[in-house]
Amino acid sequence: MADKKIIAVVGATGAQGGGLVRAILNDPNGSYSVRAITRDPNSTKARELAKLGAEVVAANLDDVESLKRAFAGADGAFLVTFFWDHFSAEREQEEVRKMIEAVKHANVKHVIWSTLEDTRKWVPLSDNRMPTLQGKYKVPHFDGKGEADQFFRDAGIPTTFLLTSFYWDNFIYFGAGPQKGPDGKLALTFPMGDKKLPGIAAEDIGKSAYGIFKRGNEFIGKTIGIAGEHLTGTQLAQGMSKALATEISYNSVEPDVYRSFGFPGADDLGNMFQFKRDFEEYFCGIRDIKKARELNPELQTFEQWLSQNATKIPLGDTAATA
Repeated sequence: MADKKIIAVVGATGAQGGGLVRAILNDPNGSYSVRAITRDPNSTKARELAKLGAEVVAANLDDVESLKRAFAGADGAFLVTFFWDHFSAEREQEEVRKMIEAVKHANVKHVIWSTLEDTRKWVPLSDNRMPTLQGKYKVPHFDGKGEADQFFRDAGIPTTFLLTSFYWDNFIYFGAGPQKGPDGKLALTFPMGDKKLPGIAAEDIGKSAYGIFKRGNEFIGKTIGIAGEHLTGTQLAQGMSKALATEISYNSVEPDVYRSFGFPGADDLGNMFQFKRDFEEYFCGIRDIKKARELNPELQTFEQWLSQNATKIPLGDTAATA
């Protein structure tokens, strides 16, 4: 273990970071050991990672000194932020600045930054096709990350920019699954029309990141988009219907309707889906399934993911979220 290079993983108990931690631990003959960074090393998930063999270290994204300690001696680092903790793109960017300061202090050789598009490059604030939110964003949880890409370039950090996709796990944990309509029938509701939505098993994001680290410097300075499949709402509903042996339809609504649903973040997510719908060719095109499978040969299809997870999907009767 002593001669293995350390990969420090932010958000190690979360969906993306946890997948990377497990990918490294499941490759005992690999070149890397893993340092799991978490706010609470005594949490159940953190203790589970420690039992699996991870070095678990406490750090807070608001505390740059704790991050410097956490990154010390690391060869690589996986960085991620979680907008839905606070709904603030500005706070995400402050977290990014602190992480950059810390990885630079530690002289980390390769950073993977889990990012998303700055949608204002496609839909400027002056474009009224979708409302401007929080005064200066179209899709805050995208735009803040996308804008922060330049922070890494300006700081001279050797970075791979990893564009992720919609987690199919959202159907389980974030209320995006089928909901009962007034007629009592189950339906998936998205403002996507007949356009395809790139999706992925959350675990596969971490596995793909590990594939990038294993390729050394090949992807430094590059943007890599990943997805497990590109599926329409109808295809998602059909797959779920088959896996659950329950009729589930696809309910396509207009983005304005989705934005009006009223749950926290509905306006942000309504804009997000509209962006994915209106710029489908770009959005699917950059999320390359073939490339993702090269990085992660175990990449799951939606059918494979459902075979393990369909019974966990709650069949609810509340408004859809994501």
